[in-house]
Amino acid sequence: MAVIEELIREEENGALSFGNDALAAKTKKDGFMYMGDSYKIKTFNEITKLEKNGSFVYESVPGTVVHDFRANSERIEFTVEGSKDAQITLELEPEQEYSVQIDDVNVDTMKTNLGGKLILSAPLEEKDQISVVVEKVK
Repeated sequence: MAVIEELIREEENGALSFGNDALAAKTKKDGFMYMGDSYKIKTFNEITKLEKNGSFVYESVPGTVVHDFRANSERIEFTVEGSKDAQITLELEPEQEYSVQIDDVNVDTMKTNLGGKLILSAPLEEKDQISVVVEKVK
């Protein structure tokens, strides 16, 4: 697996990559500037959590490594890898429906709760990595 040694970085293609599930102790980096926003990452083998300007963006239990993360008001897409199946929580628009695709397979249409949280299961034990696309249903 390809962990992110610096915990968070901007890729050449403009996407964000973050996380290091190989760490035994919680490690964090605060104040990473990306596209005018300040990001904070906390990561280790038990959890990976990303915040943007103090607001929740992404969390996985156990920890994961996320590559090519791109998000806007309509769509979030990324590739995730980890050593175990993971539960991923994303912060989106409250009480909104989203279509969820994992590895190009339409999994389901899900509705966020009042807080805007969407919870996904990532079957990582079966594959080295999976792609995730969450798109707002119009």
